[in-house]
Amino acid sequence: MGYLEIRDDSIWVRHIDGDKSLRDRLAALRPDDTIELDVGGIVGSWQKMKTGKDGRPTSGLKPVGPMREVWKRMQARRGEIVPIRAVATAQTYLAALTPLMNEWESPEDDEAYRDL
Repeated sequence: MGYLEIRDDSIWVRHIDGDKSLRDRLAALRPDDTIELDVGGIVGSWQKMKTGKDGRPTSGLKPVGPMREVWKRMQARRGEIVPIRAVATAQTYLAALTPLMNEWESPEDDEAYRDL
């Protein structure tokens, strides 16, 4: 598990302490990739920032969806150190499995099972 000081509107990979594998995983994300993170006991979606206008990669993550409002409220706790870890929710787990379970996706199967 890593630790992060609440100090910005985004999470900067270089500010995560204590978990090199998490830092490496987050740094390896492509722009616009999303990941589920538990930050301070709250699980939410975070998106890797786009490459900068000068072409350099941006090593930050911004909160997306409901996590935007949660993170905005957490800004009142600036300076506090909170735990951070990557998590797999049922939604992200199933999304990752979907491409692997395509053996029944055919017109023949659609026809055979359409009334079920």
